Amino acid sequence: MTAIEPGRTVAVVGTGTMGQGIAQVALVAGHPVRLYDAVEGRAAEAARSITARLDRLVEKGRLTVADRDAARARLHPAARPAELADSALVIEAIVEQLPAKQKLFTELESVVPDDCLLATNTSSLSVTAVAGALRLPGRFVGLHFFNPAPLLPLVEVVRGHATDEAAADRAYATVAAWGKTPVRCADTPGFIVNRVARPFYAEAFLLHEERAADPATIDAVLRECGGFPMGPFELTDLIGQDVNEAVTRSVYESFFHDPKFRPSLAQRRLVEAGLLGRKTGRGWFDYRDGADKPLPRTEEPCEPPAEVAIHGDLGPAAALRELIETAGIKVTRERAPQDGDGFIALPDGTRLALTDGRPASADPVDASIRFDLALDYRDATRIALAPSDAAGTVSLRGAIGLFQAIGKRVSVIDDVPGLIVARTVAMLVDFAADAVARQVASPQDVDIAMRLGVNYPRGPLEWGTALGTDRVCRLLRGLQDSCPGDRHAPSVALSRRARTKGGLL
Repeated sequence: MTAIEPGRTVAVVGTGTMGQGIAQVALVAGHPVRLYDAVEGRAAEAARSITARLDRLVEKGRLTVADRDAARARLHPAARPAELADSALVIEAIVEQLPAKQKLFTELESVVPDDCLLATNTSSLSVTAVAGALRLPGRFVGLHFFNPAPLLPLVEVVRGHATDEAAADRAYATVAAWGKTPVRCADTPGFIVNRVARPFYAEAFLLHEERAADPATIDAVLRECGGFPMGPFELTDLIGQDVNEAVTRSVYESFFHDPKFRPSLAQRRLVEAGLLGRKTGRGWFDYRDGADKPLPRTEEPCEPPAEVAIHGDLGPAAALRELIETAGIKVTRERAPQDGDGFIALPDGTRLALTDGRPASADPVDASIRFDLALDYRDATRIALAPSDAAGTVSLRGAIGLFQAIGKRVSVIDDVPGLIVARTVAMLVDFAADAVARQVASPQDVDIAMRLGVNYPRGPLEWGTALGTDRVCRLLRGLQDSCPGDRHAPSVALSRRARTKGGLL
C-alpha cells in the first residue's frame, strides 16, 4: 500500500467543524490543502480559523514556529471547484443529504484527474449510494473521521460496493501516514462505531422510559461500575440530541426497522421540544446558570452483615470474596448450587447474585437481590442492586451494607432484567459479534474502533470473551424472556460461539 505523497494536494469541501479539522490533519501531515465551500467567504474564514489553531499549537509547544509557517503557506482557500483540479484526494464534509453529496461529486469528477481519490466523511449515509451516480465509482471511498478530527485517532475507511481494492488500500495507507489509526469496514449502516454503539444509548433510554432509574443514576452506574468515561445521557447532551437521534433513526431505517435498532420515544420528545443538550441549555439535564446538578441515587449508610456464605463460583464477580474478607466480614464456603450460578447468601437466607438477564423476582427463591456487572469489582466505586418484590427491607439493607463495606456507593433500582451495565455490555457484545459475522470488519478492527472512536474501556469482543460467550448468550436469553419482542435475542453468530464456548477474538 502506497500513501499519497505529502507534496500532493488534498482538497476539503465543506468548511464546518469537521471540514476544518480534517484540513488541519492533512496540513500538519505536509500536504498542500485547498479549502472549498459553496457559501462565498466561508473557505477564507475557515483558513483563518485553522491558522489560529496552528498558533495555539505553537503556544502549547506541540508545533514549531517553522512548521506552522510552512503549514500556513500550504493552506489555500478556493473560490470555485475548478481550483481543485490538481488534487490527489478530495474529502467531502458537507451536509448529510444524499442528493447534495451526489451532485457535488458529479461536479468534481469533471474537474479532478481520473486518478484522484474521492472520499466522503459521511457518518450515516451509504457510501455505495453516494458513489452510484459517478462515472468512476471505483475510486470512491468513505473516510469517516471523528470529531474533533485533529485529536481523535480513529478513521473508518469504508469500502463501497463498487470501490476498487487499490483505492481503499491507498486511502488506508494515507490515513495511517497522517498519524491516524485507520480501520477497514464494509459499507453497512452506521459502519462500525455507529452500528455497534447503538445499545449503549438505547438500553439506557429504555431503562429510563420504564422508570427503572433516573438518567443521573444510570449514567453514574455506567461510569463508576462499568468503566465508561461518560454515561449515555450526558454524552448525548454533549453530542446534541438532534444529532444522536438522527443517526439512530438513519440506522434503524437502513435496517428496515429491525427492533434491535429501534429509536427512543423519550429522546424523540426531547428533539421535538428543542431540548438538544448543552447547545440549547437543556437536554436530559439542565445546563442553565443556577440549575442544580442532578445527583445519582445513592443509598444512606447501612450496617453490613457479620458474615455471609458464598455458594459455588461467582464467575466474573469472583473478586468479591477477597474484598468481603478484607473488609473483615466472615465468609464461609458452601457447595455449588444445583439451580444456576453461584451466589452470596445473607444471614437471613436472602440470595445475592450477579444478574443473569432475568429479574430478581424470577429467582427460584423469594428473597433475592441481583447486583450488576462491573468492569473490575476491585476498582468499581458504585454498584447497582435490584431487589425482588419479596425481598424485605432488612435483607436489602444488609446487601447495601455489604457493598458499602467493600468501598462501593450503592444505587438501588427497580427489579429490571439485566440491570444497567450487564444488559448494556451484553448487547454491545452481541452487536459486535454480529458485525464480524457479517464481515463488516475484522474482530480486531471492531474492538479498536470502539476503544478509540467512543472511548470504551474495553473492546466489546474482548469483553465478551472475558465474560464467556455462553454467559453473555444466557444473559441475552434472560432479557429476551423477560422483555417483549426480539430486541434482545442473541444473534446467530453469538449463539454459535456460545454452543462451543468459544471466544470472539
